[in-house]
Amino acid sequence: MAILGSIIKGIINLKDTFTSETSPVENQQNTLKLLLDTAKDTQFGKYYNFKSILESDDIENSFAELIPYFDYNKMNDDWWHKLHEDEHDVTWPGNPSYFALSSGTTGKTSKRIPVTNDMIEAIRQSGIKQVFALNNFDLPADFFEKEIMMLGSSTDLDEKDDHLEGEISGISASRIPSWFRSYYKPGEEIAKIDDWDDRVQRIAERAKDWDIGALSGIPSWIELMLQKVITYHKLDNIHDIWPNLQVYTSGGVAFGPYKKSFQALLGKPVTVIDTYLASEGYIATQVRPETDAMQLNTDTGIYFEFVPFKPEYINEDGSLTNDAPALTLNEVELDQDYALIISTVSGAWRYLIGDTIEFTDIERAEIKITGRTKFFLNTVGSQLSVNKMDAAMRELEEKFDTTIPEYTICAKRGDDGEFYHFWYLGTELDQKHQDAVAKALDHSLQNANKNYKVARGKALHGVVVHLIAPDKFYDWNAKNKKKGGQVKMERVMGEDKFNDWEAFVS
Repeated sequence: MAILGSIIKGIINLKDTFTSETSPVENQQNTLKLLLDTAKDTQFGKYYNFKSILESDDIENSFAELIPYFDYNKMNDDWWHKLHEDEHDVTWPGNPSYFALSSGTTGKTSKRIPVTNDMIEAIRQSGIKQVFALNNFDLPADFFEKEIMMLGSSTDLDEKDDHLEGEISGISASRIPSWFRSYYKPGEEIAKIDDWDDRVQRIAERAKDWDIGALSGIPSWIELMLQKVITYHKLDNIHDIWPNLQVYTSGGVAFGPYKKSFQALLGKPVTVIDTYLASEGYIATQVRPETDAMQLNTDTGIYFEFVPFKPEYINEDGSLTNDAPALTLNEVELDQDYALIISTVSGAWRYLIGDTIEFTDIERAEIKITGRTKFFLNTVGSQLSVNKMDAAMRELEEKFDTTIPEYTICAKRGDDGEFYHFWYLGTELDQKHQDAVAKALDHSLQNANKNYKVARGKALHGVVVHLIAPDKFYDWNAKNKKKGGQVKMERVMGEDKFNDWEAFVS
């Protein structure tokens, strides 16, 4: 009998019994007051007069009126650069203990995003919330005795002056509590290996020694790790070596595009739980099995605002126009894409995180990631967002009985001088299907998006599709020194980068 597992599950059940429901809207109001009060004597707080905002009758509105939008470049150029010049109390009291390195999906230069001790605690509290939410998924007691494979970036952080630097997954894994270390795999020694391929090789070699009950990581890299383990041990599927694998905690990107290819590596179904951990904070986690939407973490150090994701509010580089309206949690609507704005206990203020979301349940504050602000393709009025592209990929998977975990697209003129959408799809489908896939893709997008259909009748001349092996996408990331960890493939490319991409593929 799983005695320890029964005890742990009992504690989770007991916690759920005595936990009262809180209002996400009320949580957010309290969070904003706490952020402003804590940071009112910082350089940023004094410059924007946080004290006057706190004295306002409408704090949320005053906050939005007095403080402009920031993206990383503006936040860093105006404020965060001071943190590297030994200045204190810049945008948050004190100085951060860590900087999260994030090149995201655009560019080779790493962003250096401050991670304060308050943010570490906020991430810990959100992680505890995720653990207690497991009670809703009806998992057996013995699950709580199995080991957890967390595949992130290296935990061997770089020491810089008075702080440490690394990707957020590496920072989080380096902070795991001592009681959890016996459950945590691949373990501290392997997790410190910086080279991703070497780390995965060591995981494959040790895989038979572990009883993995749960996986955690970005889908594309989890898939490659599972494939490596399966190949190394000559298995039919991953359950041949980890028969007790029951849960996969996905993160970083929407799981939908990877669902079919991920399931092909399994011997039996597993529970998939979506999470949303960014370099700037732990944004949301799935708390119910009835939906794959995630609940915003409204009471752990992040204040959210939502800008309607419409062409008139978005500049070509993905930034927001100055007059873009920001809504609070009690003003949002269903079936509307929003650019996500956050203010945090790491000293990010009205910060455009770069993701777009939509609400599936406003009362529960549940969302889905729908794309990236920079991956909104509006050339010649097509108005294609990533969620529309992802949905088209799922239709193609069904129609052609294949998997398409990765893709990228560029809108540019062809040799005839006309505008086309050029697609590269990562799939094992034979090249002879390219024309049929292009027609099906074009048809799917016209049915799903009236703006795209109008564009196809005017300036958008057609669709060109190239079918390539999915490994090409991972090799591209490796070439750009962005393999593993938090790395995600760019879905939409500008012409210059797309030229580099096509040269690489060739």
